[in-house]
Amino acid sequence: MIQLASDINSDQRASSSLRTRLLETRQLSVKLAAPLTAEDMVAQAMDDASPTKWHLAHATWFFETFVLAPRMPGYAIFDESFGYCFNSYYEQVGPRQPRPKRGVLTRPSLESVRAYREHVDVALEAFFALGLDEDDAAASALEIGINHEQQHQELMLTDVLALFAANPLRPSYGQPQPQKVTAAKRGWMIEYAGGVERIGYAGQGFAWDNEGPAHETLIHPFALADRAVTNGQFLEFVLDKGYEAASLWLSDGWAALNREGWRAPLYWEQRDDEWRAMTLQGMTRLDPAAPVAHVSYYEADAFARWAGRRLPTEFEWEIAARRAPEAANDLSSGALRPLPAPSSVAGAPRQMFGDVWEWTGSAYLPYPGYRPPLGALGEYNGKFMVGQHVLRGGSCVTPKGHARATYRNFFYPHQRWQFMGLRLAEDL
Repeated sequence: MIQLASDINSDQRASSSLRTRLLETRQLSVKLAAPLTAEDMVAQAMDDASPTKWHLAHATWFFETFVLAPRMPGYAIFDESFGYCFNSYYEQVGPRQPRPKRGVLTRPSLESVRAYREHVDVALEAFFALGLDEDDAAASALEIGINHEQQHQELMLTDVLALFAANPLRPSYGQPQPQKVTAAKRGWMIEYAGGVERIGYAGQGFAWDNEGPAHETLIHPFALADRAVTNGQFLEFVLDKGYEAASLWLSDGWAALNREGWRAPLYWEQRDDEWRAMTLQGMTRLDPAAPVAHVSYYEADAFARWAGRRLPTEFEWEIAARRAPEAANDLSSGALRPLPAPSSVAGAPRQMFGDVWEWTGSAYLPYPGYRPPLGALGEYNGKFMVGQHVLRGGSCVTPKGHARATYRNFFYPHQRWQFMGLRLAEDL
């Protein structure tokens, strides 16, 4: 079984320096890939997913391209062809392998990618030894690189799940764990008065550019569920023929449902009278008390309509998250799947920073006064601000410390291979 809670992501780390966090992040990526075979790491399950080998190389290319090459005197590019192979979407950097075709990159070999990571890691150590990280611009680039690799650690696992779910053998990534299926306890709605609230990141630490500028927003009184929607609740929607009721669905969602043949969340299967789901521990019985995962925005919106409620705006979600405990079922727990909500604390929402990313009703748009950073790194968030919806929180495979109340994740409304769930809201 892969152990995550007690080593690299431990809260007992000796130092929180930039160098230490960089080293831990680089080591964790390798550790996450360790249970996989070479064949596992080159396959691509679908256009949205990428092979593990590509993730390992791309995160390394990021440090080489944005930290070492422009800032370290005498740095030697490992292989000029890797820029084409492992660039993702940075138009200003140059052409790249099309995303849907990353699975054909059987070359460079896995051994070459591992040598590439070692080459860049040695150079990063030298970078710190020379004191070059003390420059504000260099420190910023390193911080972005750390957070960028953490995002790809989450993608590595969700992409592996997509790959193994498509495999008829239904292999397990982690060692199967004893499963305790529990009955879901009743949740409740928490009321919020609303008013003029300051939204967005305004602290001194790291945040992505799309989390600001902080600005004031008028919030009307609302109520938000104290926990994420559970599998048991969503199963009621399925059994009530929610996937057959056109009146519950947005037009584009109804078209996607019929085009793709959706009849339940991704990875759900019914065997006789038992519902099961594909997880990173293989096929398991559906836990009715655990949060539902792998639902698209369309499915989340249809469920909310069926339940007589709605999805929260991202601003409502952020306000509620300020009261939420920071403890979360994230990657450091080692569970690798959403878990039932912990015991409640009166007036405090649960599960806001782990288990599943939560769809909001907010389109992914810039905040007032937003300007993307200059240069290629300005392509990271700003150019995607159209046609997508915001998710908030974090998931069971989000690295520890990566999420925060202002974090804005975003995906297209039809996508559902990530650990995507929902929380209900209503007007007061």
